[in-house]
Amino acid sequence: MKKLSALLILVLFSAMLIVSCGESKQKVDKMKIMTYAKKMFAPLPKTMPGSENDTPERIALGKKLYFDTRLSVNDEQSCNTCHLLDEGKAGVDNLPTSPGALGKNGVRNSPTVLNAGFHFVQFWDGRAKDLFAQAKGPILNPIEMAMPDSAAVEKKIGAIDEYKEAFAKAFPDDGKVSFDNIAEAIAAFERTLITKDRFDNFLKGNPAALTETEAEGLDVFIKRGCTTCHAGALLGGNMFQKMGFYQAYKDTTDKGRYDVTKNEADMYMFKVPSLRNVAFTAPYFHDGQVAALTEAITEMSRMQLQEPLTEEEVVKVAAFLGSLSDKDIVKANKKAAKK
Repeated sequence: MKKLSALLILVLFSAMLIVSCGESKQKVDKMKIMTYAKKMFAPLPKTMPGSENDTPERIALGKKLYFDTRLSVNDEQSCNTCHLLDEGKAGVDNLPTSPGALGKNGVRNSPTVLNAGFHFVQFWDGRAKDLFAQAKGPILNPIEMAMPDSAAVEKKIGAIDEYKEAFAKAFPDDGKVSFDNIAEAIAAFERTLITKDRFDNFLKGNPAALTETEAEGLDVFIKRGCTTCHAGALLGGNMFQKMGFYQAYKDTTDKGRYDVTKNEADMYMFKVPSLRNVAFTAPYFHDGQVAALTEAITEMSRMQLQEPLTEEEVVKVAAFLGSLSDKDIVKANKKAAKK
């Protein structure tokens, strides 16, 4: 009887072990994925190109100008109006397109200003080569801040007493309240907007920085070819690519870089956006017509990959992209959600 009982216990234990092994999920090999990732991506550098001449005084002036609505024709529009840096924001206004000083909306989605100085060009169509050139554009754009010309900007800002001293300290060589110095100061401030996220911790050798699902999403991202366009430190921001490589985008009215170059080869070519902080920069694409991140991933895989991602793959990639969010922005949003 005892032998029978012992045998029964052994059989039951073996059965439980078999079931348990069958149900257990093999853990993803994070170290192997990390090895692949290091070949295609890199942590964000600590400083941006051009920052070697940025002084604390110049950065402080640029920050003040960035938030100053007096740079607009109606004294209501600042850089921060469309590229919000308020707590919990990711350098965007989260609108499809942004309203300007005179009530009209722009034709393209306002991209994030975070990490922008690392991009190889500025704007969706690459019409500005760097932050200095980019900073001038919105101020004089008739739909955005709508100032009539650079002379009007200089006269308006130059008449403000607090700025006279600030420009003298920020630009000791000439001390002028010039349009060039205004743009350079704003660019200096924007060169400080470098984010910090868990993905960089992963790239630096910490496998625990990503969850199992996030690591699986990264694996999908690499193996399915998303890295063809989204690679490097920014996971994008370093090339132009056709919007609708295999399948056309639903709206073909915006010709992209073609509007700048008039070269047929540039038809529907746009700067590939960086995926850093992408979880907080909705809505997506140059027209801001895609509201959800999973929808954007699905649509991109349809247009840009030979074989679209499955629903399960989309969810995993979305999880991975969440690891690219700045830690302070994540913390601020979690705090706001609890209120």
